[in-house]
Amino acid sequence: MATSNDHAEADRLGRKRARMLPFLAVIFLTQQASFFSLDDQSNLTRTVDHVKVSAWLVLTIVLLAALWTGGFWLRSRAVRALMDDEVTRANRASALSLGFLLSMVAAIILYIVAMVQPIGIKLALHTIVTAGITGALIRFGMLERRAYRDG
Repeated sequence: MATSNDHAEADRLGRKRARMLPFLAVIFLTQQASFFSLDDQSNLTRTVDHVKVSAWLVLTIVLLAALWTGGFWLRSRAVRALMDDEVTRANRASALSLGFLLSMVAAIILYIVAMVQPIGIKLALHTIVTAGITGALIRFGMLERRAYRDG
């Protein structure tokens, strides 16, 4: 059973999540600059290149898991349940839907470009994943901010 403290904490954390998601999208995009600045994405032989790609992969998995579940895994079950209300689930579904759409659009664009100019698989995958996750993070954050502002 949720207490009034749980309600207050869920409200505080929900507002924090709404502010944090667009900021995380900016961090995620900024991190992509280091990958796209590499001379040859297909030949990552230096240790530092592996670290950069591994960091991107870990951040990608964490952001995707946070989008899918709502995040805050170390909080109590009651607080997580309060944070995952109907509005939040609808906002997350809308964000994930937009992320999927942006991933497909990026894939189609890359397919068209690849008919004219060869594109490496790592560059293509990075672009598709980045488009989807960034779009979903921004959308979820903006919808949550609107919900807290209106509600």
